[in-house]
Amino acid sequence: MDSPVLVLNANFEPLNVCSTARAMGLLLVGKAEIVQNGRGVIRTATRTYERPSVVRLQYMVHRPRPRVRLSKREIFRRDGYRCQYCGRTFAHLTLDHVVPRHRQGKYEWENLVGACPTCNRFKGNRTPQEAGMVLRSVPAEPPATALYLYGQYLKVNQEWAGYLEGW
Repeated sequence: MDSPVLVLNANFEPLNVCSTARAMGLLLVGKAEIVQNGRGVIRTATRTYERPSVVRLQYMVHRPRPRVRLSKREIFRRDGYRCQYCGRTFAHLTLDHVVPRHRQGKYEWENLVGACPTCNRFKGNRTPQEAGMVLRSVPAEPPATALYLYGQYLKVNQEWAGYLEGW
């Protein structure tokens, strides 16, 4: 009952991912309908229900455009789990402030990059220009597309690909 279920708006725009139990609750009270069933059935003592993979709400939910939440994990994901100074892939990256915090460098997308411990120690409390280092890419907030937000679920739920592309 903890399997992820893609929730679509009335216009088939991806809204979020919820658990199967939450999706079943939406289905049973009539707030959603099953768009795709790829997981079999759920049996109770008296009934059998289709187990949803994708559900669509019966009504339109108006909400502001989503934004990617600023976190250490999302910065590493944006940078492709690579050091932004040497370009190598590391299992344990560190977070680096391009403009150091003691120089009023802020905790925002444009000032944070993933760096390997060696490059981060070498850069220290200097800017990349002062340390003689070059960033591989300009740090910016990633676009909050449906594929970026929910793409990690595609490894297990291939049937979602058609709903996530184009939004």
